[in-house]
Amino acid sequence: MARKDLLKSVIGQPADTPAGGGRSSYAMRGASKSMKVSIDSLAENSKRLLEGETIVELDPNLVDASFVSDRLSGDDEAFEELKASIAASGQDTPVLLRPHPDEPGRYMVVFGHRRVRVAHALGRPVRAVVKEMDDVAHVLAQGQENTARADLSFIEKAQFAKNLVDHGQDKEVVQQALTVDASLLSRLLSVSQTVPELVIDAIGPAKQVGRDRWEEFKKMMADEANQGIAYRVIKTEAFARADSDARFELLHSQVLKAGTLPKRSAARGTMPKRTWTAGQGRIKGVVGRSGRAYSISLTSKDSAAFGEFLSDNLDRLYADFLSRSKER
Repeated sequence: MARKDLLKSVIGQPADTPAGGGRSSYAMRGASKSMKVSIDSLAENSKRLLEGETIVELDPNLVDASFVSDRLSGDDEAFEELKASIAASGQDTPVLLRPHPDEPGRYMVVFGHRRVRVAHALGRPVRAVVKEMDDVAHVLAQGQENTARADLSFIEKAQFAKNLVDHGQDKEVVQQALTVDASLLSRLLSVSQTVPELVIDAIGPAKQVGRDRWEEFKKMMADEANQGIAYRVIKTEAFARADSDARFELLHSQVLKAGTLPKRSAARGTMPKRTWTAGQGRIKGVVGRSGRAYSISLTSKDSAAFGEFLSDNLDRLYADFLSRSKER
């Protein structure tokens, strides 16, 4: 398939070659071996998919999830915010659907899962653009839209990559869907294929936990004894009460404390990074020490205001620290 034909398939225009057998047609044509779509083109395609298209309203009960998941549970706060917004102002942005490849009369989400869930919860039709596309065009569009929003966490990207590979997608297609190079894809798959799926699902999206932390945790989970510790922690009440980032930190600290791996970070004067949450999730931070450097990174709703507060009070806080140090 020529490059222009691949782009046509992504934006819903008919290619010169017949689409043929649905999910298997791409592999049968061997197009993954010659696909050379630039990341710039991919970034624009998710916008072009919806521009100038006819928007229809459909019963959300006729819409099924994508055949490959790109989300972990734990997005209740984001879902409730979206639900409140749509309830007040309506659904401004349509979702992208395709006719269900296996069930006539039904549809499959390409992107916009949360908006479909909101429509179902509110008991109203979902506004959608419906396009014929095969599985490769589907995963490219799904991945592009998520990349454009940049709200998938590292572990969600890792699970999405694993799900695509498990569904038989060529790694080159997965790279294009996630807009990552071969090296990063290898890292994503290494984490998602080493950390037990039960553990990943229990932790959830862990939005504040990045690649380095997950790769460190992956090394722990390569040991079956450490997996056993993780399984026991998952069943505790403290784990159940914690949010997703705190669950990761709890597992990480418990395995580091009771597991079989040497505590090499402490020997180098490095404190493993941890997350901090307060105000029922209104403020979150990642803190950690490396040598003489200590970093604090704040996110969420109150991050800017609290950051300014800390900045304005650094002199007083340091004076208080010196005073307490002298007392000790």
